[in-house]
Amino acid sequence: MNAKVSIARLSVLSNSLLIILKFIVGFISGSVSIISEAIHSSMDLVAAVIAFFAVKISDTPPDSRHPYGHGKVENISGVIEAILIFIAAVLIIFEAVRKLLGEAIVLDKIWIGSLVMIVSAGINTYVSHRLYKVARETKSVALEADALHLKTDVYTSIGVAVGLALIIVTGIKWLDPGVAILVALFIIKESYSLLKRAFTPLLDTAWNEDEIEDLESRLTNLEVNYHSLRTRIAGNYRFIDIHVELPAYETVGDSHKYCDQIESALMAAYENLNVTIHIEPR
Repeated sequence: MNAKVSIARLSVLSNSLLIILKFIVGFISGSVSIISEAIHSSMDLVAAVIAFFAVKISDTPPDSRHPYGHGKVENISGVIEAILIFIAAVLIIFEAVRKLLGEAIVLDKIWIGSLVMIVSAGINTYVSHRLYKVARETKSVALEADALHLKTDVYTSIGVAVGLALIIVTGIKWLDPGVAILVALFIIKESYSLLKRAFTPLLDTAWNEDEIEDLESRLTNLEVNYHSLRTRIAGNYRFIDIHVELPAYETVGDSHKYCDQIESALMAAYENLNVTIHIEPR
């Protein structure tokens, strides 16, 4: 089992445990902010499952139907996850408004909820840190999206724990749905950022400016005469399309050998790279 699949599985297991704890404590205490966190974690679980299958599919070698590989599966999964996060936020707001108009929280039970939120924040801090580490190492959009979910869950869990503590101290029960609505607004912001991050590469967007500058610097150091440089990203795969100029008297064999040298140098610098070189006479 590779590192991407292993860490995705850990995310699924940790989310499953936290969902059970939050729903139990939420229904016992009647706290809508805890239930909102349970809904948020449920969406995190769905996202973790999607990420788990996305990283498995994205690592599948190219085939006759998908000659450029399956990297964009991770971007598609990121878009789906962003939509799910938005749906979770809407459900949380609905529950919070309903709670404002209906049954109040049980004050003598909410200390349990505050404890569960702190435990949840601790577990998600650990798992999200590991997810980010593997995501950076493997350039996985799906794992980065999953890590972002859990990082947000850490902040919202801490926010709910503080809100519950304030309710215990002040006795002001409307703070509970109020905190839930703030959590939902934070989640909506998260879903927008993730949607933008995941959807952009589906349009074959170029590498960012710093990466392109680094690529151009490497080509200059290799003394390559080139033009029409194009780049794009698909999941954790990177693509370069470039026109290289060579003297007209060079043989096909010499030109091919020269292109191999360029490809080898670039592929040593960038992981999961695919290079297409078009030769033109200078």
